[in-house]
Parts: sequence; structure tokens; C-alpha cells
Amino acid sequence: MVLSANVRQGTWSVAVHTDAAQGGGYLSTIHVTHASPNGEFEHTFPHARIFDSEREAVLEGLREGMTWIALKTTRTIDV
Repeated sequence: MVLSANVRQGTWSVAVHTDAAQGGGYLSTIHVTHASPNGEFEHTFPHARIFDSEREAVLEGLREGMTWIALKTTRTIDV
């Protein structure tokens, strides 16, 4: 089974979907979007870890996406 989840806060959105990893476990792909007057920003990246369960992969993917947004909005990172 493939799980996916989406979280929105203001103009930011994080979507996560999982895929089965070769050799067992699950991978998360994280997709972050931001809608602004200057246009829409999108960034997609894989989580660096393989998880034992899909539930864990989705929750950690959402957490990673929200952390990425926090770093971006405080201008700690620039992508």
C-alpha cells in the first residue's frame, strides 16, 4: 500500500508520499509549495532515511517538510 498526506499552513503546503524501498522498508518523497504574489515556489526532495513502516515514513516526511519551511521562512536556507 502507498500512503500519502498533505499539511497546509497559510500559503505553504507539504505533501508526502511513500514508496517501497528495495530490500524492505519505505521511502518518503516530500513536496513543498508556497504561493506568493511573485509566483509559486516548489521544492521536492527525498527523506534521507528508510523507514520500517509507512506510517513512520509519512509522519517523518511531514515533520521534515515543516522543518524545511521553518528554515526557509526564517531565511536560514536559500533555495
